[in-house]
Amino acid sequence: MAERRVKVTTEVGIQARPATVFVGTAAESRADVAIAKPGGEPHDAKSILQVLTLDVRSGDEIVISGEEEQVLDRLVALVSGAADTGAADIGDIDEN
Repeated sequence: MAERRVKVTTEVGIQARPATVFVGTAAESRADVAIAKPGGEPHDAKSILQVLTLDVRSGDEIVISGEEEQVLDRLVALVSGAADTGAADIGDIDEN
């Protein structure tokens, strides 16, 4: 299983609507995808409730793991504000 460790740099972290985009991207994988804080228990990245339970804020470090490298790379790009991934940056999502 591949793993990515990334610092969340988006202003809102992974909260509310941005979490929906994150979960939707994770759900594109046929395999399991997990998200965790370093040293913490992994949570199902395809579950909005489990992702929100982590309370990931801007500046937090997370670990994303799964079998499909392309999905992991897109998730990393979403939370780190990296270059265009073909999807909106979760930091650009209107919170209103």
